[in-house]
Amino acid sequence: MTETTSQRFVRRPLSGWGGTPIEECDVYRPETVAEFRALVAHAPQATLTPRGCGRSYGDAALNGTGAVMLSERLNRMVSFDAETGVLRCDAAVTLSNIIEHFLPIGFFFPVTPGTKNISVGGAIAADVHGKNHNSSGSMSACVRGFKLLTGRDEILDCSRVDHPEAFWATVGGMGLTGVILEAELQLRSVESAFVQAENERFANLDQLLERMEDRDAEFEYSVAWVDSLARGASLGRSVLTRANHASPSALSGRLREQPFPDRQHRQHRRHRRRRRRRRLRVPFYLPNATLNPVSIKVLNALFYALHPASTWIAGCDEFFYTLDAIEDWNRAYGRQGVLQYQCVIPEAEARAGLIALLETFASSGLGSFLTVLKSLGGASKGLLSFPMPGKTLALDVPNSGPEVRELFRRLDEIVLQHGGRTYLAKDACMSRETFERMYPRLDEFREAKAILDPASRFASSLSDRLGLTGSSS
Repeated sequence: MTETTSQRFVRRPLSGWGGTPIEECDVYRPETVAEFRALVAHAPQATLTPRGCGRSYGDAALNGTGAVMLSERLNRMVSFDAETGVLRCDAAVTLSNIIEHFLPIGFFFPVTPGTKNISVGGAIAADVHGKNHNSSGSMSACVRGFKLLTGRDEILDCSRVDHPEAFWATVGGMGLTGVILEAELQLRSVESAFVQAENERFANLDQLLERMEDRDAEFEYSVAWVDSLARGASLGRSVLTRANHASPSALSGRLREQPFPDRQHRQHRRHRRRRRRRRLRVPFYLPNATLNPVSIKVLNALFYALHPASTWIAGCDEFFYTLDAIEDWNRAYGRQGVLQYQCVIPEAEARAGLIALLETFASSGLGSFLTVLKSLGGASKGLLSFPMPGKTLALDVPNSGPEVRELFRRLDEIVLQHGGRTYLAKDACMSRETFERMYPRLDEFREAKAILDPASRFASSLSDRLGLTGSSS
C-alpha cells in the first residue's frame, strides 16, 4: 500500500457484475468530499474511475492503468419533503436504501431497473431505465439536480437550469465527467406496496409485438421473457408480464397484508427483520459448463410451460427485483463470467431487427436464459444516454470463449443496419468504430468533457477501449 494525500490505496482484482473482464486496480475508499477532492487534485495515478456498487456488467467501473475510487462511504440521506416527495441524498445511497425507507410511507422510486442494488450515482451515470420507460422515461426524468466534482476540482450544482451542459453530459456519461456527490430526486407516491400483474403467453414474436402494440398503454410496467433458442414458426415465443401499482381496493379480499405492510408496528421493525426468512444464495461458482445450450433449452421450456396466462397480486420486490432474491446469482455462470448484450432498435425497424437478432442468436450454438424484450419511449437529452423510441432486447450469455465476442460483433452489425445502439452499462465487447457509429452526439459529449475535465482525469477501461480517453482518444 502507498500513502497519498493522507489516503491509501490497495491493489486488488475488480470486475463488473458479469465477472469479466477482471483487472488489477489501485483502489481508494475516500470517506468525505474533501478526500475525493484531494484524490482528484493529487492522486499519483494518471486517471481515476468512480465506482458505486459495481453493478455495471463490463468494464465501466474498472481502471487497470489508473485508480478506482469507491464511493460507498457517501451514503447519507440528507433530507426528504413528505409533501412533495423530493429526496436529497448522497450518491452512494442505493435504490434498496430508498425503497426500504420510503415505500412504507407511500413513496416508490419512479424508474427502477431489474435490481435495486445499485447506487444513485451509478443510476444517474448510466441513465438507467426500467419496465416503464415508454411511460416514465429513464433515470434522468426523476433527477432534479446533483452536485458534480469535476476534473478541475470544482463542485458544480447541476440541473436543467444551472450548468445544463454538465447535467446532460453526466446523465448517461458513465462517470467520465466527474464524481456525483449528492443528488436531488423526485420520488413518486403510491397507494400500496403491491402491483396488479398479469401474464400472457405467445407462440412467436409477431403475436408478442401485436399484443404489446394493442395493450401496452393500459399498463405502466411491461416486460417480456423471450425463448432465445426457439426457431422457425416459434421464433420469439415469449411470456409477457405487465403490471400497474395496486390500489387498496384491489387488495381487498385478496391479501391478508395491509397496503403498506411495514407501516404498522414500525417500532418492531428490528424484531421483524430477525424473523425474515434467509435469502437464497449461490454460495460458490458453479462449474463453467453448468449453463450451456442444452441446459438453457431445458430451462427455457420449463419457464414457458410454467407461466400460462394468469393474473396475480405481487409485492414490489417479487415483481421488480426477482433476481435480487438470490444473492450472488451471477456465480451460476461460473468463474468465466457472463457477457450481457443489450441493444435498442428504432420502432420502424423493430420487427425486422429483432427477427435478425433472434435468428442469428438461435443459430449461433450459444444460449441465453435471461432474455428480455421491452418497449422504450422518448430519448432523454443525455448525450450518451442509451434509450430511444423502439424495442430493447437483452441477452445474458455465458462467457464460454471467443465465439461469444464474435457473436456480439455480428449482433452489432445487425443493430447498426437497423439504426440502433447497444447499452454502455452492459457492454464489454464493443469496438471504438461501432461505438462512434451508434452514438450520434458523441462529439458534443467530447466537447463537454473537455470543459469539465480538460486533463482527462476521469477515465475507465470502458472509455479507453472506446476511444473516449487514453492514447487512442
